[in-house]
Amino acid sequence: VQLQASGGGSVQAGGSLRLSCAASGRTFGRSVVGWFRQAPGKERQFVAAMWWSGSSSKYADSVQGRFTFSRDSENMFSLQMNSLKPEDTAVYYCASDINAHTLRSDARTYNYWGRGTLVTVSS
Repeated sequence: VQLQASGGGSVQAGGSLRLSCAASGRTFGRSVVGWFRQAPGKERQFVAAMWWSGSSSKYADSVQGRFTFSRDSENMFSLQMNSLKPEDTAVYYCASDINAHTLRSDARTYNYWGRGTLVTVSS
């Protein structure tokens, strides 16, 4: 599975951005797509996860109600980020957990990672 995140940029606090994740290659019935982020000097942090089918999703408390994870097509996913805050500044990655039994937030369980895209939110 190959993944590529895009759509990052700079925005003022309160603004919105939409990230995209393009996936290619073989997928499995129990695949999960996840979004993670990593701010400078901090550990990688879970943002959201969704079954590849788009049937259900899970969010970190810090983004619940502000971010929406969607499946746009068979292999395209997006993360709509509204009401952005300076603390949302980070490099955002999409990843895939190809043998999932549940929507997991532990980055170590994700097998494939794409290159990140930088999101900068200024106050």
